[in-house]
Amino acid sequence: MPAPADRKYKHLDTLTLIFVVVLLISNLVAQKICRIGPLTLSGAELLFPITYIFGDIFTEVYGYAASRRAIWIGFFASALLSAMGAIVVALPPAPGWRNQAAFATVFGFIPRLVVASLIAYWAGEFTNSYILAKMKLLTRGRWLWTRTVGSTITGQAVDTATVVLIAFWGKAPDRTLLELIVSAYMAKVVYEILATPLTYGVVGWLKRTEHVDAFDDHSSFNPFRLSSRP
Repeated sequence: MPAPADRKYKHLDTLTLIFVVVLLISNLVAQKICRIGPLTLSGAELLFPITYIFGDIFTEVYGYAASRRAIWIGFFASALLSAMGAIVVALPPAPGWRNQAAFATVFGFIPRLVVASLIAYWAGEFTNSYILAKMKLLTRGRWLWTRTVGSTITGQAVDTATVVLIAFWGKAPDRTLLELIVSAYMAKVVYEILATPLTYGVVGWLKRTEHVDAFDDHSSFNPFRLSSRP
């Protein structure tokens, strides 16, 4: 059954806060393109996959409704960061302030990239949480690794393909788009697989300390619904 909607938890708000902070930092460092071995990756890909680990934890421990709440908070926080970045960059700099170009490089988000990242984040995170919740019911709570890996495989596929296609369709050859999607996707999935032992430890600790292990057998999976009930 889903976790009681009116129950107060010790760690849920703190975890949600950390989730949003990680998401915002990922947005800020996304401008840097890094070369790591054979992979060409955005700086965001060093940190952003952690948000999927958080999504797994929210859904596995507290239920789909808690994950939905965190996803929406993160969505609006990211949208606010993008909007304020655009506004402040557009404001004229004060006389003598010579860092406008550097500031614009960091905060001058390109509208198409902003739209791509917001849509991809929203679709990918909800796909991840939905798959994990459904797999938990299917496996009757056993084999956590199948859920964390399975949900990541689907969620990151949606996220990566969406952000690359929206951001770069018509601006890069199809081969380049495919290479971007495959390299970023593989890096994110490997990231999550390597983090599986940590996910196991955190999930087990939270279930013991919070005395909860949510099963979403009667939950509403509508991403726009505020209530956890159908």
